[in-house]
This record gives sequence, C-alpha cells and structure tokens, in this order.
Amino acid sequence: MDRVETRELAYFVAVAEALHFGRAAEGLGLAQPALSKAVRSLERRLDVTLFERTSRRVELTPAGEVLLGEARKALAAVAAAARRAQRAGRGVPYLALAAKPGGDAGLLARVLHRYETDPSAVPVELVPAHEDRVPMLHDGRADVALLHTPFDDAAGLATEELRAEPRSALLPPQHHLARRAILQLADLRGEPVGRWGGYPDDGGVEITDLAKLLRVTARGRAVAVLPKSVLDTLEHNLVTVPVVDAAPARLLLAWPQGSPSPAVAALVRAAREVAAGYRSTNTSDRSLRPVGMADRPRGR
Repeated sequence: MDRVETRELAYFVAVAEALHFGRAAEGLGLAQPALSKAVRSLERRLDVTLFERTSRRVELTPAGEVLLGEARKALAAVAAAARRAQRAGRGVPYLALAAKPGGDAGLLARVLHRYETDPSAVPVELVPAHEDRVPMLHDGRADVALLHTPFDDAAGLATEELRAEPRSALLPPQHHLARRAILQLADLRGEPVGRWGGYPDDGGVEITDLAKLLRVTARGRAVAVLPKSVLDTLEHNLVTVPVVDAAPARLLLAWPQGSPSPAVAALVRAAREVAAGYRSTNTSDRSLRPVGMADRPRGR
C-alpha cells in the first residue's frame, strides 16, 4: 500500500467533520473539485469507500468512521512531534501545563512548590485553557494538564488523581430550588444549564469564563453544577445547594501515555506527594460525605 500522506488525512477529516464537500473545501481554502478528487484518490488507494454520497447528503461509511478516529490521532501525533521538536531545538526546556482558570482545587501552587525541589524540574509555563485540554495533550500544545472527570474524557492518557470532591448547584436567590437543603440531578432536569466544566448530562451552553457564568446565573438564565473548590473561590450573591447524587468531581493530573520526559515524571511525583499529604491532613473532610438535611444552602 502506498504511504498515506498527512495532507490527505487532513482533507478527509475536514470532510468527515463537515459532512459537506463544499463547506470543507471552503474551510481548507481549496476548490471543491480538487478536494473531491483527493478523497476519491484516498479511497482508491485504501480500496474502501469512506463516504456514502447522494445529491442530498454525505455520510461516513463504517470504514470512514474507523479512519476518522485513527486519522485524528495520527494528525495530533504529527503535530505533537513537530511542536516538541521545535521546542527542543530552541535549547531552553520548559514544561507546558494546561489548566482551566480556577480549576486546580487550590492544589497547583503546592504541587509546583514541591516540584521545584526536584533535580529534574524545568521551568513551568502555565497555559490558561478555556477549551478542551485533552486535545492539547495529544497535539503537543501541553505536556501535562489538570482535568476534571466526569467532564473531561481522560481515555488514552496517563493520570494521577489529586482530589475528589462533591458538587453543588449554583442558583440565583429567587430560583424555586434555592431554598432546598439538598438537590438531586432529577430536580435540575429541564433547567437551562451553563456548563463551566460542570454538567455533562443535558448539554447546555458552554461558558468558558467564570465571571460570565456568575452573570448568567444571577440573571436567572442558567444554573450550574460545580465542584466545591470552585464555588469556594467565588465571590457571589448566589445560593449553592449540594447535589447529593452527582458524581464527585475528580481533579486529575494527566499526561500522554509513555511520555519519556523526566520533567513530567518529576511533576507527577510532586503531585502524588501533595495529594497524599492533602488527604492525610484532611481526614475529617466532608467533601465526599452524603449531605444531610441539616446542611443548609449557602448564599454570599
């Protein structure tokens, strides 16, 4: 089989994501006939049909579905190789750490302080990430990242859990649920949801800025279900009510599996030590205890 070029994979992915040759060609800056010809050439060389084409729509075949997943991985790996080679060529090593603002559960400063004492430590560049951090790990924009499950998909990554904590609903004081002592996820069905890495079940509007999330919630346009550590850092005049059946938010340090970097290994060691110390000094922490009726919602 002739070697498949990354350019061909990029063309294929563009069409697969748009499911429209015209829109994909426009996004790539190509003429549509040239894009169609390139995809047909790829199909001939692979000896499979990647798209079912009609006059009304374009759909992926089973072979196309498989190739889409693999092509995304391959393109990310190529991008990562190029970025890491460029960084190595500059001769000044550093570690790129992607984190969502306000999403470190108060542990990042302690982790970095511990990390700086390791002989393998290099300078850390914090990369504020308002987007999904998982692709940043795969394509080389980040060496390590702080993720929250169940919101982020950490499949295919190596991870170290730093903290697990409950989640609470953030509500305006006038909301009909604001005077409840506890809530369940079923109570929030049908509510407009503002998602700051906060509520994976019913879609909703992704809000990447906490200040905006507070404004939207205060106006009654959305509710949010957030980790306790995030809510504790916010100054607000809203009400928080524990959601007792929400899966705990788990803060993970994540990095690409098989990373050979001694600096990454040093950061993982530091994170593991800090997390263990946090757990040992917070044995009375109620963060994962079911909330009882005596626990009242909090407003500021």
